[in-house]
Amino acid sequence: MIAETFHALVVRASGAEFSMAIEDRRLEDLPAGDVLIRVSHSSINYKDALSATGNRGVTRDYPHTPGIDAAGEVVSSVSDAFQPGDSVAVMGYDLGMNTPGGWGQLIRVPADWVIALPTGLSARDAMAFGTAGMTAASSVMALQDGGVVPESGPVLVTGATGGVGTLAVMILAELGYEVVAASGKTDRFPLLKELGASEVIGREDVLAASDRSMLKARWSGVIDTVAGAYLDSALRATRAAGVVTTCGMIASVRLETSIFPFILRGIRLQGIDQQSASPACKRDVLTKLAEAWKPAGLEAMVHTCSLGHVPEQVAAMLSGRHSGRTVIVLP
Repeated sequence: MIAETFHALVVRASGAEFSMAIEDRRLEDLPAGDVLIRVSHSSINYKDALSATGNRGVTRDYPHTPGIDAAGEVVSSVSDAFQPGDSVAVMGYDLGMNTPGGWGQLIRVPADWVIALPTGLSARDAMAFGTAGMTAASSVMALQDGGVVPESGPVLVTGATGGVGTLAVMILAELGYEVVAASGKTDRFPLLKELGASEVIGREDVLAASDRSMLKARWSGVIDTVAGAYLDSALRATRAAGVVTTCGMIASVRLETSIFPFILRGIRLQGIDQQSASPACKRDVLTKLAEAWKPAGLEAMVHTCSLGHVPEQVAAMLSGRHSGRTVIVLP
């Protein structure tokens, strides 16, 4: 029997102020959908932190339950693709943005948002990866599609202590790449080395001291998670036929750069969007993460917390004190 009420972390607005609290919600509070899922694990992403603190560019209406990632078990389904008891995950689309998300014990979503978990990948591991891991893996795939292989030379990862950055370092190292990890958190340098980085540099070492249109070619590929001046410098320092991916905007939402690296070195700038990727693409990426691309040291960068401790994790993320991945264990 399906419980009529469930716990969820709800964000409420009072004028310009926003607050978070665990509340009892009812099934009727969930939107219509094909698949009802009992959530056992979720995660915390930067977009969740924005939603949880009232960013109307992410979430339009409140009260709201964030959580763009969720994993658990199918309770009921009107789609033949899923049966009660199936282990599944939902990552991206509108989940946790304008649809009640994974910070609640139950979600109801369209069937084409749901991914069956590959054999060997638990709900907890799926959320250890989450949208961040899917984005990191898709970034690595873009490098490979552009011909960047381990023999090509060093790959730079910016924002390397964040969720996407940390996982990108680990996946690249697992595949045999020479990884140069850039971060402003010097206390995390030893961990980045443990996770597979060949070299760790400060974020200031990424920024160009020169305003020349072209810089000394250093990187065969770049996975950028911060954008702004860091992305500009990385582009100008990328080797001929290199590939640069971008997926974040912590430093800035704007990019001012030169066209010369594109037309004189033939480099490629590839945006990465896992939120709206097709279900087939998501399944492909998740299968890679469950098998050959699953880093041996995944547990070293995963922290767990309960719903009650999410607000402090959100505050840490927005203040730049958060690192790695935080998996939420729901009761």
